[in-house]
Amino acid sequence: MPLATARRSGLVDDVIGQLRAAIAAGEWPVGERIPTEPELVASLGVGRNTVREAVRALSHSGLLEVRQGDGTYVRATSEVSGAIRRLCGSELREVLQVRRTLEVEGARLAALHRTEDELAELARLLAERDRAHSERRTEDFAHTDTEFHLAVVRSGHNTLLAELYLGLTEVVMASVAATAQPSGDIAEIGHSGLLEAIEAKDAERATAEAGGFLDELLAALPDQAGVADA
Repeated sequence: MPLATARRSGLVDDVIGQLRAAIAAGEWPVGERIPTEPELVASLGVGRNTVREAVRALSHSGLLEVRQGDGTYVRATSEVSGAIRRLCGSELREVLQVRRTLEVEGARLAALHRTEDELAELARLLAERDRAHSERRTEDFAHTDTEFHLAVVRSGHNTLLAELYLGLTEVVMASVAATAQPSGDIAEIGHSGLLEAIEAKDAERATAEAGGFLDELLAALPDQAGVADA
């Protein structure tokens, strides 16, 4: 798949998009080295600084790994996969702890302020999430589970809290995928009780439900929780 010459406007974003597409399409498999900087410059028709910025951004997101003196290698095929790889050691525990802080307050506010339309959307997302669980579609499950929790936080009508959570959606989704069972089974933690509490406008129960399942995940982690490379 040849790399098209980037447009003059938004050059870095263009290059990021083209490199990301090449990685996702398998042009450069995980573990392989991508073309050298001069080769990318020639293929894309941009300057060295543009290529460097794009590579730096994709390295930060976990798709690429720059090895000084050796080259740049593909580390993951998507941002979610890259985030999972970064959730190693105690970091997964830290992500779950931050999720607990935000989601408990989000659930409390949702129980107090949700609208009927928001309640219907929560029910729809939970049904999709549970269907993906029953069909063992881990990627879809991680996506819809994250969308459900984001919708809960948004239902609390605290704009700052919602924006904070939105900024964490990549690592939230990665943590959902990372806490799947090693056998490939998806962790069986239901959220029907949380939805019922929000529907009943029971803030106390909503906070207990939101914190409870995350406490389960945290308790199940070893002292040094790690995520194996995909």
